[in-house]
Amino acid sequence: MYSVKEIYYTIQGEGVHTGQAAVFLRFAGCNLWSGLEKDRETAICRFCDTDFWGTDGENGGKYTAAELAALCKSLWPKDVAGKPFIVCTGGEPLLQLDAELITALKKEDFFIAIETNGTIEPPAGIDWICVSPKANAKLKITTGDELKLVYPQIENTPDQFIDMDFQFFSLQPLDDKQQTAHIKACVDYVKTHPKWTLSLQTHKILGID
Repeated sequence: MYSVKEIYYTIQGEGVHTGQAAVFLRFAGCNLWSGLEKDRETAICRFCDTDFWGTDGENGGKYTAAELAALCKSLWPKDVAGKPFIVCTGGEPLLQLDAELITALKKEDFFIAIETNGTIEPPAGIDWICVSPKANAKLKITTGDELKLVYPQIENTPDQFIDMDFQFFSLQPLDDKQQTAHIKACVDYVKTHPKWTLSLQTHKILGID
């Protein structure tokens, strides 16, 4: 059984696929933080802005692979043209996303994207791998489609990753009380390092999930 925080139909708000219609499948659980505020100060990643604890969100619960794939497909509007697009996220999706679920999603014709912290080797069959390095967590995924770095981080700087085998490199401002300064820092960095592109969390700007 897969433990799921929430599943909903929306648009991708950040990274290369910004603006694309997508089913978001958010798994419960992460290997870098419990998701509980009482544990934040001792977590490996302390700046996470996502609620992934528990199974109490929209369409949250525990599902078999077939049940989960069917539910995700039911959320994709029948009158929307093109291949259905699903973003598997968390928490850390690779704690749960496995070959059985990938097969079930493929049977429903999904293009499968993941957003991962890169610390767990992915199974085969994922169509788009976006890695977002966090703190001092050692990367096991050093090749993929997109590397999306939250900036600034004390432990991680863009130059540490630019020679890795990714097609796209996205720099995303850290969302905290100094966000305005972080946005300027990202813009300044991208202007002088054009291999990087700016990623904004447009879903927050637009006020959508």
